[in-house]
Amino acid sequence: MRTVISSLLLASALAVVALPRAAADDEVPRGAWPLRPQPEVVERFDPPDTPYGAGHRGVDLLGRPGQTVHAALAGTVTYAGMLAGRGVVVVDHGDTRTTYEPVSASVQVGDPVAAGAPIGSLDLPGSHCFPRACLHWGWIRNSDDVYLDPLLLVGLGPVRLLPLWRDEPVAAGRVGPGAPTRSPYAGWTRPVGLAGLFS
Repeated sequence: MRTVISSLLLASALAVVALPRAAADDEVPRGAWPLRPQPEVVERFDPPDTPYGAGHRGVDLLGRPGQTVHAALAGTVTYAGMLAGRGVVVVDHGDTRTTYEPVSASVQVGDPVAAGAPIGSLDLPGSHCFPRACLHWGWIRNSDDVYLDPLLLVGLGPVRLLPLWRDEPVAAGRVGPGAPTRSPYAGWTRPVGLAGLFS
């Protein structure tokens, strides 16, 4: 009987290993998919370990040439033109900005855009998954140019849990726009240990 109770308590502890802090300023804004209908994610976010290190600083969404690209969040266009041989649109949202490429822009610098508003059309040249057409969608925190996972904006970011053998988070920090990509555990609460279940 004692073994059954211990197993149930362990299962309960695993179910509540870690929860994000719920402070209002840590909320991730709810955004819109830049391609419609909801596209296939061809390559997920893989942040670099160092500012100039290897990684994938956004996500690649499968689309078709000429498909309308939409702003993920409301903001102001700060770039719309060619960059390194491909069309790029950047929309500033205050604390963060989103990037879209390769795109033939239908907006100009200074234009205000609503969440979900058209900003251009998807190009094939410059696609990250050529010969298929993919939109490379990025999300960056403005204060320190840290890349964030844009899938968080549409509720599909990764689930991160603390290992059971640690009694403290790896690093303290904020969730969502305030969370650095260098530590996947930033902003998460410590796990409930078995000792806490018995006291």
